[in-house]
Amino acid sequence: METEQALVPHRGVPRTPDGADPGPRRRGPERVGALLTVLTERPVSLYAAAVLRIGYGLLYLVFLLREFPHRDEIWGPGSPWTPELARQLFGQTGWASILTLSDSRPYFETCYALALLTSALFLLGWRTRVVSVLFAVVVASFHARAIFMTDGGDNLILLMALYLVLTACGRRWSLDARRTRRRASAGKGESGSTDSGADDLRHQLAMSRRTLTAVLHNCGMFVIAAQVCFLYGSAGLYKVQGASWGNGTALHYVLNLDLFRPWPELSLLADEHDVLIAVACYVTVLVQVAFPFVLFGRLKYPVLTMLLGMHLGIAVLMGLPLFSSAMIIADAVFLPDRFYRALGQLLRPVGRWAHIGEAGASARGGEALVPPQPTPSSH
Repeated sequence: METEQALVPHRGVPRTPDGADPGPRRRGPERVGALLTVLTERPVSLYAAAVLRIGYGLLYLVFLLREFPHRDEIWGPGSPWTPELARQLFGQTGWASILTLSDSRPYFETCYALALLTSALFLLGWRTRVVSVLFAVVVASFHARAIFMTDGGDNLILLMALYLVLTACGRRWSLDARRTRRRASAGKGESGSTDSGADDLRHQLAMSRRTLTAVLHNCGMFVIAAQVCFLYGSAGLYKVQGASWGNGTALHYVLNLDLFRPWPELSLLADEHDVLIAVACYVTVLVQVAFPFVLFGRLKYPVLTMLLGMHLGIAVLMGLPLFSSAMIIADAVFLPDRFYRALGQLLRPVGRWAHIGEAGASARGGEALVPPQPTPSSH
């Protein structure tokens, strides 16, 4: 996440020329004040938030489509875990689900169709403020309805869906951003109101709304980053306590578990390389424990690359694509905006999505709630 970019000067503030005397250094309270000012005036990591929205929206849409033939056995009235049993459990755990409001099949089929539609709209970024809340309700409802069939991937998707409600994840690469850009372009030639009092009131309301949007977004992105750090750190520290990870044999046992062997021949082939298995054990523990400490340096890029390889291996060798995909998407929060801008430039020939929201986010008119973001000179 681009927390380092929070100290980038605002537009209009002159930068110190190279080789010139920067003057006295800011003291600690002044730095804290500057950081708080930036964090309350502009959202950070808007591209990362958009990637999280697109990633989890697409992932859950694919998940629901994949389980469409088995939807009744998992979540519907025909499930062995009946709606009545689910309601009894909710009374003990405090969970809730819209799927248990009725036991009729037409109601369940309607909820499933609306869940597919909500996931697609969240992916596209249409009316994101409202749809993000609906997406969180959908994920929580399906998670709670079949809670004994969930895994780490479901838990992470649920947490991220709740966190994304706070963020301005629809301000980049979305239909909302394109609509804002078009309205801003159409309103450039319109004259303003002659009532100065009304203009001042609208300006104050707009500034208050922008501040609230920025604070909620930055808090949400910080919680997402902290959640991922806690996940990796606790997983690494837990592995350190195990003897099998210390002697480099943990992955050997994992590869020989029938429950996690979708490709037995491939697992046996990988298990034949004892040295590589031991090295992979030690690297896994080292990367997970060190992850929270390398986020503010360039070392995070090779670490994220190794984590990507680890999750791809888990998806293929252990048959956990949902968990691996959820973790890969979560790791995207730590990539800087300049990475996504460069990616958008590469994808521009494919379509116009790469530049949706650029003009809309920087425009002052229309529905733009996000103030312009200065382009950082470094990360």
